[in-house]
Amino acid sequence: MSSMITTSAWVPRGFAAPFPAKYDFNEEEFDRIASLAKLQLDDANEDLQEAQEEENGANSEKDTGNAGDSDNKPPAQNEETEDIDLDDADLKKYNLEDYDDDDEETEGQRMDMFGNIKSLAYYESNKEDPYITIPDGEDEDDDDREELQILATDNLLLAAKVEDELAHLEVYVYEDEADNLYVHHDIMLPAIPLCVEWLDVPVSKNNVEKDSVANFVAIGTMDPDIEIWDLDTIDCMYPNAILGQGGNPQEEKKKKKKKKSKKANDEYHVDAVLSLAANRKHRNLLASASADKTVKLWDLHTTKCAKSYSYHTDKVCSLAWHSVESTVLLSGSYDRTVVAADMRAPEAKAPRWGVESDVENVRWDPHDPNFFYVSTENGIIHYHDIRNAPPNPSASKPVWTLQAHDESLSSFDINAHIPGYMATGSTDKTVKLWNIQPTGPAMVVSRNLDVGKVFSTSFAPDAEVAFRLAVAGSKGSMHVWDTSTNAAVRQAFAHKIANKSEGEIKERLIGVEEYESSSEDEGGEVEDENGEPESMDED
Repeated sequence: MSSMITTSAWVPRGFAAPFPAKYDFNEEEFDRIASLAKLQLDDANEDLQEAQEEENGANSEKDTGNAGDSDNKPPAQNEETEDIDLDDADLKKYNLEDYDDDDEETEGQRMDMFGNIKSLAYYESNKEDPYITIPDGEDEDDDDREELQILATDNLLLAAKVEDELAHLEVYVYEDEADNLYVHHDIMLPAIPLCVEWLDVPVSKNNVEKDSVANFVAIGTMDPDIEIWDLDTIDCMYPNAILGQGGNPQEEKKKKKKKKSKKANDEYHVDAVLSLAANRKHRNLLASASADKTVKLWDLHTTKCAKSYSYHTDKVCSLAWHSVESTVLLSGSYDRTVVAADMRAPEAKAPRWGVESDVENVRWDPHDPNFFYVSTENGIIHYHDIRNAPPNPSASKPVWTLQAHDESLSSFDINAHIPGYMATGSTDKTVKLWNIQPTGPAMVVSRNLDVGKVFSTSFAPDAEVAFRLAVAGSKGSMHVWDTSTNAAVRQAFAHKIANKSEGEIKERLIGVEEYESSSEDEGGEVEDENGEPESMDED
């Protein structure tokens, strides 16, 4: 069974509901789902009808040519079919005419023929039985409620997973003190997921203030629509909202007249969604980047596209909001450029930087808002000063560049709590940790964590677990590496580590149960791609 995790995201502590609610499928929810799904059903019916018409048209000549031969052939099936005579002597004794009728009352004893049980009372429901004091399912409900509980010290970890041909979002609970990582629940997805962004604002949720704190997730897939799900509700059948053409029932009549247009427009994406970025200052704003070469800004209160931008000439693959200037958005593209644009001035000329190959990811420096990072397909990281914007992309001069990997640098993250601490992951199957000093970055440690090609590396968002690094990739497994237990990391960032015990510390690599048990048996070792154990000691 082949599986892979394409991307992941952390949820900070304290945002998840202690007891997630079970999905309530009432009439109001049915009406909402019906209206959202109507466009998809209509499209499917139209496609089916067109396909049938084409097939009938292609076979019409063949059917006409064979019509003469078919007329001379008697219908064999009709010849074999005969009416059943219920008056037949052999059948009459079985009384087939009254076979499905309810039995009428007959003479003689009934239940009491088996003994003296006339005084026994039968209740249709246990609620009516005075001798049953515990309602049905109460024990089970209490057990389920306890199993679903999320503590204030737990982190949620979201992993977009593809298993065979099935796509879904796995919601993990990470218990740091217990060294435990398990799947809490999952969400079925319509297509291969490409990006995940956690949201702290409710979207299309009834009886909730629109600016209240919530626990939602936005998911971009190979489809052009963006789905918004409530992480505090389990077993949902349909997303709370859809950003795009699939979530606009008003367009139904227009769509019946013409097919979906693949041409980029100002209202919705028409190709895969490659990146999402939530604005933490203006919480109702979500930016999305697509293979249709556009960047779109969505208002989560109205679930409509507020503005569309066309800064790039190829697929836009990564986005990042500035932490201080909250209207400035950094975007990276396959056109090998990075743009830092103010979303309030779409017509203004935005500064643009160039790189040597396709952009993979972009990040602002969380410790100095004047700088940003860019990773590329060639495994290189560029560090730029936004104040030194070049006159043209080819004249870009980074502060420094780093050949971090020999293959595509598919993911990297900058630790928000520990200055100068960076993690990179690559399709070469390795994860590397770096110490960025004024003189430049220096590698601290390199590991093959047996996740296959690395597609996601992200530090935990809370200060209490700042050294925890989530790593996932092409093997479909999720690991949380406590990097503070690595000897080289402890030496490089000793001033930031709370537990400074002088004794030998066992390195912690936490996965789901099967991986957790294997790591315990091997004493903290992981296997390399050839199945040989790889030491977790310092290089």
